[in-house]
Amino acid sequence: MQPGKKLFSVKWKMYIFIAITLFVVVFGTAAISFLTSVGPIDKFYKHCASDNARNFASMVDGDYLARLREAAASEEFQALRDRAEEEDNEELIEDYLREHDLWDGYSKIRSMITEYLSNMEEIEYLYVVAHGDKDAEYDMYLVDDEETPLYETGYYERREDELLGMDLEQFNDPTISNGDWGWLCSAFMPVYDSQGNCVCVVGCDYSMEEVMADRTSFFASIFAGAMGFIVIVLILAMLFINKTVAHPIKAMTEEMKRFNPSNHKDYDTAGVINLDIKSKDEITEIYNGIKEMQISIIDYLKEKEKVENDIKYKDQKIDKLNDESFKDALTEVGNKAAFIKKTDEMKYRIEKEGENFAVVMVDLNKLKHVNDEYGHEAGDNYIKGCCRMVCDVFRYSPVFRIGGDEFVVLLKDYDYENRQVLTDKLKEDFRASYTREDVEPGLRYSAAVGMAERTEDDLTFDSVFKRADKAMYENKTLFKNKYGSDR
Repeated sequence: MQPGKKLFSVKWKMYIFIAITLFVVVFGTAAISFLTSVGPIDKFYKHCASDNARNFASMVDGDYLARLREAAASEEFQALRDRAEEEDNEELIEDYLREHDLWDGYSKIRSMITEYLSNMEEIEYLYVVAHGDKDAEYDMYLVDDEETPLYETGYYERREDELLGMDLEQFNDPTISNGDWGWLCSAFMPVYDSQGNCVCVVGCDYSMEEVMADRTSFFASIFAGAMGFIVIVLILAMLFINKTVAHPIKAMTEEMKRFNPSNHKDYDTAGVINLDIKSKDEITEIYNGIKEMQISIIDYLKEKEKVENDIKYKDQKIDKLNDESFKDALTEVGNKAAFIKKTDEMKYRIEKEGENFAVVMVDLNKLKHVNDEYGHEAGDNYIKGCCRMVCDVFRYSPVFRIGGDEFVVLLKDYDYENRQVLTDKLKEDFRASYTREDVEPGLRYSAAVGMAERTEDDLTFDSVFKRADKAMYENKTLFKNKYGSDR
């Protein structure tokens, strides 16, 4: 432990763990009791809302509602509706409906809704809605009860969030939600015309405000009683833990602080732990283990430095061998073994995490020509020069030499985000190098470059690798068509 850093006792950790465990158990039990009790109530209200919506939907004339919907959706009616709402003049709407022979049917449905609500006091709202498709954000209200102003007919209201993206015609499951109108249990049933087309839906809402308030009180009472029980159990648990665990551990901790071994100290002067602990449980085993460990430290302290030096020397040797086994001797980039190791790691992450990456394939052009004309030493310099150009462009990604004239780059992070720009730059750098007239032919570096990025359809690393390889060969074909082959 760092000097001055306060120790967080295991005793308090155990207290906190037990307290949290008890709290979770009691809260979970209370929640299960709560859900068990409220489930049947929710089912009852959903059943009632669904039955009443279905019942009223069977009572209205679908052909009439189709005519009313068409009229209400017209620009003429919407302009009149805005005017009627602004002037608070319901007569404008009534006159329009009478003029278009829609008033009698409208008045009849409106009276039916009002009478239905008076007979079913539990129902908060009953209404007819001309719904849009499932992607619509607004629905148009057609008919409501007699207390609702006439100019509300044709009013477009934004859907509740929980209904967005749903087709109300096929919405058979009632919902319980807390929206702009408070807690409601809502059900919707379609109304069809004589041709079998759904022209609108009947909405039935039951108020759930009192039910939700009662639920809150019920859960609070359960939780309060459970918390009282937790306090009693927690006190007893703390007393037991303190006697059987906390006190022995504290005594051992104090003794361990005295332990200060060195080459020339015996057990007593080094402060080997010495307590009278005979609890016959894991505490005693821990105590004996600590004591044996301290004795072993003193016995073998003189050999410690030698062992550490041997280990350090061997680690350095192993690190050096590992570096050499995964490094290409000529270019000092990763070799084929390093590439295989890296791709094995990436294959796992692709399967488990869907990791994004890109592969760049580089195949040198004219290497055989350089070897034949200027010798293999010039060829080696040509390989190193091409490799250096690749590394200069992709500075933040690993580069591997997987063949005599083949390199692979695995793009990540910055290089991946700028993959197309950097790939195009590398192609241009090779083109500019190859067409230079001011350097010897053996220093005019050229390579074919192909890049492919992982898509959602790529389930393996090999599929991306193959596309990058194909893109590289297409680029090489363009080079051969323009400048000729090595052979």
